[in-house]
Amino acid sequence: MTVNADLSPTLQLACDLIRRPSVTPIDADCQKLMMQRLGDAGFKLEPMRIEDVDNFWATHGKHEGPVLCFAGHTDVVPTGPVHAWQNDPFDALIDEHGMLCGRGAADMKGSLAAMLVAAERFVADYPDHKGSVAFLITSDEEGPAHHGTKAVVERFAARNERLDWCIVGEPSSTTLVGDVVKNGRRGSLGAKLTVRGVQGHVAYPHLAKNPIHLTAPALAELAAEHWDNGNAFFPPTSFQISNLNSGTGATNVIPGDLVAVFNFRFSTESTVEGLQQRVADILDKHGLDWHIDWALSGLPFLTEPGALLDAVSSSIKQVTGRETKASTSVGTS
Repeated sequence: MTVNADLSPTLQLACDLIRRPSVTPIDADCQKLMMQRLGDAGFKLEPMRIEDVDNFWATHGKHEGPVLCFAGHTDVVPTGPVHAWQNDPFDALIDEHGMLCGRGAADMKGSLAAMLVAAERFVADYPDHKGSVAFLITSDEEGPAHHGTKAVVERFAARNERLDWCIVGEPSSTTLVGDVVKNGRRGSLGAKLTVRGVQGHVAYPHLAKNPIHLTAPALAELAAEHWDNGNAFFPPTSFQISNLNSGTGATNVIPGDLVAVFNFRFSTESTVEGLQQRVADILDKHGLDWHIDWALSGLPFLTEPGALLDAVSSSIKQVTGRETKASTSVGTS
């Protein structure tokens, strides 16, 4: 089944968005379509193209009062080999089970459509609502994400503009729609560790320093370390080695250095500085000649129980009839 006039407005818009091949950072006129709809509904529009990335900010309502923002992205990840798909990934098909199929159906053109149609209906029913309803949309989420939401929020900060509440359209349900909402995310701290040894021939180990032998005990200690206990909202901080590389590939050469790549997913019980210092202490304890390049992808954050979570939970209950669970776990959270 393909797109037809019998579809709901939300599903029709989702299909229209999916049919635009917006592989990151290309927007493929998805935002043009969304801005046209929002403009027709009375939203004030502010396109923000930063470098090669399309973004826009749209608001409806009075300047005074709280700002509720719907945030999301129009870009999708690459499709991979198209011949491996059962259908064209940008055809937007509905299968025999009633499931919408196509690149971005879940992440996140389906939710973009739902948010936009809901906003259209809300401002039509309540044109003089309190506060502001807003959209912050980018085409730079699946890629480097340097010129998307981060850059727009920096502009907001420079002009003293802030958001009170934000609903992000990323898929969070597990088995049923609305069964889980994400009210926080763990921080992500990556590192590339280089340990320097002395290259040599395996027949003369006394003339070399094997970085594998030297580093293995330190890596074992890092892997076994208990970083924190987590809390009521977050699981304990985790440490994982994702890549380990050393040597030339020859069986008779002691390598000159070792490179290990690892990542922390950390709770609000730990800090970046604290984790970095504890790693340094362990490496120094083992007498290593080391260097680390750190990369912070994001700090942990949490929306505690309150007005926003209550509103989301009651809305899910009203529409689906089921209770939702707030969670900060799993995936990139």
